[in-house]
Amino acid sequence: MAGFANLGECVDAIDSGRSTYYSFRKTPAVVTTASVWFDMSMSPGNPAPQYYAAAPLLATQLTQADGGLNHGGNVSPLSKFVHRFLALSASATGLPMPIMLCDYLMYYPFCDTGTNDEQPMTNSVTLPRYASGEGVQIMAVSVAPNSGLAQPTFTVNYTNSAGDAGRISRTMTMNTATANGSILTSDTTGVTSVGPFVGLADGDKGVRSIQSVTLPSVTEVGLFALVLVRPIMTFALLEQTAPTEVEPIRTLGGPVRVYDGAYLNMIALPAGSLSGVGIFGELTTVWN
Repeated sequence: MAGFANLGECVDAIDSGRSTYYSFRKTPAVVTTASVWFDMSMSPGNPAPQYYAAAPLLATQLTQADGGLNHGGNVSPLSKFVHRFLALSASATGLPMPIMLCDYLMYYPFCDTGTNDEQPMTNSVTLPRYASGEGVQIMAVSVAPNSGLAQPTFTVNYTNSAGDAGRISRTMTMNTATANGSILTSDTTGVTSVGPFVGLADGDKGVRSIQSVTLPSVTEVGLFALVLVRPIMTFALLEQTAPTEVEPIRTLGGPVRVYDGAYLNMIALPAGSLSGVGIFGELTTVWN
């Protein structure tokens, strides 16, 4: 298996001190919508929330220096992996709930839902990790909710992982969710749902950068961020009495890589409101 020849090497690494343990607690302060993906990075708790606050439409990198789940310091030339991830909910509200652990790479803040003009991005930085862009996805995260009535559509002009510029995403319809942190492209009860990520052009395997976003017709007062993430692990909380524990080396067919400087956080698909619900967990990493 990548990083370790066998489980014994993993145990030896832990016994030798090449591991980090971290506990977390996130408690959303907004009323989340059932069947709409939600960005936990914006929720209070430990780690502290972040709000995609930077100059409008300016590409801004995210690294561990900005927060996120603590996975330990840089270990290069060694390689770091998720050894164990545990999560539980303090309430049955919102369960069952799929959760996706992501490496948040870069974001473009304050995209405006109130204009039909093309909104060009400024790309003065590049992806801090996953430089080719393969596997990197786009999230549209609400940061100043609109009324949820107009449901504007939008397209994203981006450069794909092959380096081809001018690629145009599928036309996405925003959902009716009105909470900060709602992912605007997702609604499992609607006919336009595609999940938490913007649909890419046919054949594309990922995104290196975003050049612009356009709302072609309907407008609505509100703001959102376009966030580039690399999903690295998916699991689910099924019930309040049963914490979910994942050991990728044992259960996912191999260890999950965590790069130096990664900003790790979670997105979730609740079955109801998570307002005031504590989501607790533990993350252990190991390197070799």
